[in-house]
Amino acid sequence: MFPLSSDAYIQKQNKLDQELQKLQEEHSKISAKIKIIKQEKEELRVQYALSCLKNKRSKASEWTQDYSWSESLKQLLREKFQFGDFRPQQLAAINATLSGKDVLVIMPTAGGKSLIYQMAAAYEKKLTVVISPLISLIEDQLRYLNTIGMKVATINSEKSSTEKQEVMRDLKDNKLNIILLTPEYFAKTKIFMNNLTKLYKERNLGRFVIDEVHCCSNWGHDFRTDYMALSLLKSQFPDIPILGLTATATPAVIVDIQKILEIPDSVIITSPYNRPNLFYKVVHKSNNQNESLKYVAELLRNKYNGKSGIIYVATQREAENISQMLRQEGLAVSYYHAGMEPHVKQKVQRKWTGNVYQAIVATVAFGMGIDKPDVKFVIHYSAPRSLEGFYQESGRAGRDGSRADCILMYNLSDWLRNFAIAGNKKDENSIMDTLQYCIETFECRRKLIAKHFDDEWQSTDCNSMCDNCKLSGSNKDALTYNLRDTFNALVNIIKIASKKDVDLTLKKFLDSWFSNCKPKFSRDQAEKVIAFLLSKQYLIVRRGYNLVKTIPYICTNHDGSSDQDILMKTLEVIPGLNQYSEKEYKKRHLQSPSSSSGHPNSSNDCSPITQKRIKK
Repeated sequence: MFPLSSDAYIQKQNKLDQELQKLQEEHSKISAKIKIIKQEKEELRVQYALSCLKNKRSKASEWTQDYSWSESLKQLLREKFQFGDFRPQQLAAINATLSGKDVLVIMPTAGGKSLIYQMAAAYEKKLTVVISPLISLIEDQLRYLNTIGMKVATINSEKSSTEKQEVMRDLKDNKLNIILLTPEYFAKTKIFMNNLTKLYKERNLGRFVIDEVHCCSNWGHDFRTDYMALSLLKSQFPDIPILGLTATATPAVIVDIQKILEIPDSVIITSPYNRPNLFYKVVHKSNNQNESLKYVAELLRNKYNGKSGIIYVATQREAENISQMLRQEGLAVSYYHAGMEPHVKQKVQRKWTGNVYQAIVATVAFGMGIDKPDVKFVIHYSAPRSLEGFYQESGRAGRDGSRADCILMYNLSDWLRNFAIAGNKKDENSIMDTLQYCIETFECRRKLIAKHFDDEWQSTDCNSMCDNCKLSGSNKDALTYNLRDTFNALVNIIKIASKKDVDLTLKKFLDSWFSNCKPKFSRDQAEKVIAFLLSKQYLIVRRGYNLVKTIPYICTNHDGSSDQDILMKTLEVIPGLNQYSEKEYKKRHLQSPSSSSGHPNSSNDCSPITQKRIKK
C-alpha cells in the first residue's frame, strides 16, 4: 500500500463525497417516485373496490332460503329470545355467518344487530368472541344474556385477579357460549390469545364479532387505534369467520374495513338507512347564547315536557356550562363527557335512564351503549363534524318505533370552528358535507343522508317527516337570486383586506361588508349568503394560529374578474339581492357563452394553504 499525501487524501475524499451525494440525490428521487406510485396504486385499488361494492352488496333474499338450521333458529327465536319474527336483514346475516362467511352488517340503531351473533352462538355451541368498544355496553349485554340462560363472561381491567382466573378456566375448558371484551384488552393479553389458539385447534372457536366495526377505519368518524390490532385475526385464525356490525359506514369506510381485516370477499348486508319515525329538522342558531339556550329551554319545558332526550354539544366545557344554565332555568338535566370519572358517568346515565333527568347535555362520548327506547328528542346544539356522526347520534332517538325529533341547531360560526380544527382533507370533506346538509332548504333531509351513504332512495320514504318536505307541501314558491355582483363586491373586500395585511374572521368580514356596501338585508341573511358561497367553494377557509387555538379566516381563490351567474335558491325574501332574471340570463349568455359555466378562476391573491401566525 502506497503512502498517501494530504492533498491526495483530500482529493479522493471530495470525489467520494460527490459520488455519495449524487447517489443520495438519486435515492431521494427514486424514493419519492416509489411513494407516488404506491399512492397511485392504492387509489386505484380503492376506486376499483368502490366500483365493485354495489355488486357485492347482498340482497336479503340471497340468504333467506332454507338451511339445515332454519327450524332450530325459529325455535330459538320464539323460546329463548321471545320474539315472534326476525327484523329485516337479521335472518340473512345469521345464515351468512353460520355458512362460514365473513359478513359486514350495516344496520341502523335499534335494527337488532346484537341478535345476529346471539342467535348464531346459541345454535352453534362454539365460542363466539365479541369485541365491543365500551365496558358499559358489555355489561348491558351480559345482564341480558344471563337472563336468557346463555353461558357468557367478560374480562376487562375492572375485574379482580380471581374473576379473571375463573373466566380463563371456563374459556380453556370450553364452557362459554360468548365472551365479550374491549379491543384494548384483546390486543394486550397473551394468555387469552393462547387459550383462543387452543380452542381453535380443537375446532371449538365459532366466530369473531366486531361491534362498531367502523372504528377500524381512520376514514370513519370514531376511529380507534386499538381496533387496528384486529387486523391480525385472519393471519392467526384464517378460517374463522368475522362478523362486523355497525350502524354507519360509507362505501369508502366499508372498503377500508375489508382491507384492514383482510376480508375482501365478505358478504355485505345492509338495511335501509331510513328511520321513518324520526323527524329531521335544521333550525337557525342565534349567535347570542342566551337566545339559543332560551330556545332549547322552551322546547324542554313545553313540547318535550315529561319526555326524555339528549342534547349534543362540541366540548366538555360546553356540556358543563349549558347543563348548568338549563338547570338554572329549573330543568332536570345533567352533563356527560369523557373527562368524568367512570362511576360518576354511570350514576348520571342511570338517573337519565330512570327519568330522574329529562335530558343529558353531552359530548359524543355519550352514545355507544345507550339502550333507552323512549328517547323522544335529540338536539345537536353544536353542528356535528360529519354526517356519519350526526346520523348515529340522532339515531338514538325513537328506538321504540314511535315518533321522535332530531333537531340540528346550525350557525356559520360553529361550522367554521369545526372546519378550522379539521386534521386532514378527509375531515374537511366530511365537515363540508355537513354544511351542505345544514343550508339545504329544498331537498329531502332523508335523501341527503341516503345519498351520503350510497343507499337506495324513493321519494315516498320521507312522508313529510323532515322540515324541507313538510315545507314543500305548503306550496311556497322558491326565489332565485343571482349572487354574481354580491360575490364580486366580497372579492373586492377580501382584496383590500389582503393588501392591508388584515385577516378576515367572520365578524370582521361582516363588519367590512356592512360598513362598505351597506346591504339592505340582515347579518343573519348575510351569513346565509356566505355559507352558500363557501359550500360552492367560491369562498374558502384559511387557517391562522395564535398561542391557544386555530382561527378560521374567510378568503377566496377568485380574481374577481368573472361575470358568471351564481344562482342561489331559497324560500326567504332577501331585500337588496338581485333576483334571477331568465331574460337577462339568456341575453348575456347568448352574447358571452364562454362565461356561462365552470368555477371561478384560481388566483394567488389569498391561497387557502397559506398559514399566517396571528400577531398579538
